[in-house]
Amino acid sequence: MDTQTQAQLYLADQRGCAQTPFFRSYHTFNFGTYQQDSRHSFGALQLLNDDSLLAGASLSLTVEQPTDVLLLPMVGGLEYSSEQASGFLEPGQAGLLSLMPGMSYSISNPYPTETINLLQIWLTQPANCSETRFAGTTFDLSQKNVLHACMPESASSPQQVFIGRYDGRADDTFTTAPERHVFVFVIQGVFEIQNRLLHERDGLSLTTIQQDTIDFEALSSDAILLLITL
Repeated sequence: MDTQTQAQLYLADQRGCAQTPFFRSYHTFNFGTYQQDSRHSFGALQLLNDDSLLAGASLSLTVEQPTDVLLLPMVGGLEYSSEQASGFLEPGQAGLLSLMPGMSYSISNPYPTETINLLQIWLTQPANCSETRFAGTTFDLSQKNVLHACMPESASSPQQVFIGRYDGRADDTFTTAPERHVFVFVIQGVFEIQNRLLHERDGLSLTTIQQDTIDFEALSSDAILLLITL
């Protein structure tokens, strides 16, 4: 039994929510009008928003500090646009926008009838590597029971982001660098992580990790996990 690791659970049904006729966003951390004492940013992880856009809808956001914005389409593709770049991302691809304070970017649903779903992750850039640019990467979730890097290799940020799809009862171990923190988010299915049960869209922050090792097991088939090191 792991008695050393410190953990905080972020339940899916306790997330903040912003909604319009064309857009819905669930916030794991404080964002906009959603402000809770227990939902402050976790180290460099400022934001993890779970967004759905109806057909033809667009969303524009502005950062207030040097920020790496990681865009991960989950259902359907998305169009993105900023001062640095514009393009299209689909599931199996990730895009990283590195932005300075006051810079904006937009996300659009290009489809005439379909709703899309994506994750937006904001990571504070270290003071010594602040820059503006775009980088992209791809990963293959058909390769199951393994974590895939979904942070572009050219990213200057020291944070790492991984994603994996697991069969039911498949287990795995992740080893992090000493004194690093980890945030885990269940995209789909059910996992047991460090002896803690997480359901779909639950999150878990982990600090003082025993032996710098995280053990997890998928308790449902086609379960998808996101893991962020900080």
